[in-house]
Amino acid sequence: MRFPWHILLFILFPVLSFAQNGVITGMVTNAETNRPLPRASVFLSNSSVGSATAEDGKFALLGIRPGQYRLVVTILGYEEYSNTVLVGHEPIKLDIKLSPKPLMLREVVISSSADWKKNYEAFRRDFIGTDENAKSCVVLNPHILNITYNPTKQLLHADADEFLVVENKALGYRVKYLVNDFKIDKVSGIVSREGQQLFEDLPGSEAQKKKWHKKREEAYYGSAMHFYRSLYADKLKDEGFIAYNFTRYPNPKRPPEDILKRKMEFFYQRRIVDSFKYWQDIAINESKYAGDHVSKLPYATWEILSSTGQAGLYAMHFPNYLYVVYTRKTDDTKDRDLYRPLDMSNYEVTVITLSAPYVIFDTNGTVVENSPLYEGAWARAKVSDLLPVDYVPDMK
Repeated sequence: MRFPWHILLFILFPVLSFAQNGVITGMVTNAETNRPLPRASVFLSNSSVGSATAEDGKFALLGIRPGQYRLVVTILGYEEYSNTVLVGHEPIKLDIKLSPKPLMLREVVISSSADWKKNYEAFRRDFIGTDENAKSCVVLNPHILNITYNPTKQLLHADADEFLVVENKALGYRVKYLVNDFKIDKVSGIVSREGQQLFEDLPGSEAQKKKWHKKREEAYYGSAMHFYRSLYADKLKDEGFIAYNFTRYPNPKRPPEDILKRKMEFFYQRRIVDSFKYWQDIAINESKYAGDHVSKLPYATWEILSSTGQAGLYAMHFPNYLYVVYTRKTDDTKDRDLYRPLDMSNYEVTVITLSAPYVIFDTNGTVVENSPLYEGAWARAKVSDLLPVDYVPDMK
């Protein structure tokens, strides 16, 4: 009698498919007592992969898309654990020890509820966003945030000791964000954030899931994640991207950032209002650049991409700045410092400034080393538009 091989394949296929994804298992214990720590959060930052430790301290993260991730373990009362893991097809086993966190007294800042509300609205605008998706985002626990504003330096700072939970009802995610360091520098016009986040799917009807799927696709195409994935696959043009060399010339009428900050601090402390507003107006309204030039010929992939010698990791490099155009979306947003050639359509544009000679990113389209500065479309992408790094769009 012949064995029905199609039945065997049917039985084995889920196992074979699962084997294509990575697995991380391990145990979390107290570094001083070696006792297991139950209910610790274990997750891959910026992904949808996360779990909690069992009573015996053990955890398992399954079905992980290959790539480089930041593994984070956190529990109240202990120092946060964070380490880079390169996930492939071989299982990873970890023994993680957490040290108790010493009690730190936070500096007391006296402010009114009106001040906190004003500062929170500024935080929300630059953290959550202001687009259509942002209108559907609900912050469930805003008061865990520690928010301060320094008027002399024009600097807003926020952090939190536990997850800030945001329900994004436009994309269908519950985002749990550990806000380690968030800053709005009004003088330089730079918004920066450091933290770890975990994405969880919201429950919903089939009709809701269909809408979420469409919105997720819209958020993905043209994003930084889409660009980096297209770059390593050598498909920039096929995916709608064009990358140009970009040069800029500083505006001689605008003093350096440190001088602007010193001037404002000096006049603010002495309550010389007119002089303070004069320097504040220069800082906020005077453009940083007096001239810009976009090259006529776009870059070929090999000119800005190199292998790192490590599986799944790539390096992006270029002189001056990189001017990235996405030709499948238009953008009418007014941006004082973002140059647009007169003969270019109003496509989405992003300017990339390197913080080091190169950027290291992985096959998931995630920057894992030397994060650059974005201006333009990608700079305006906030939590309302974020997708987990393991997101896979429809093939188009």
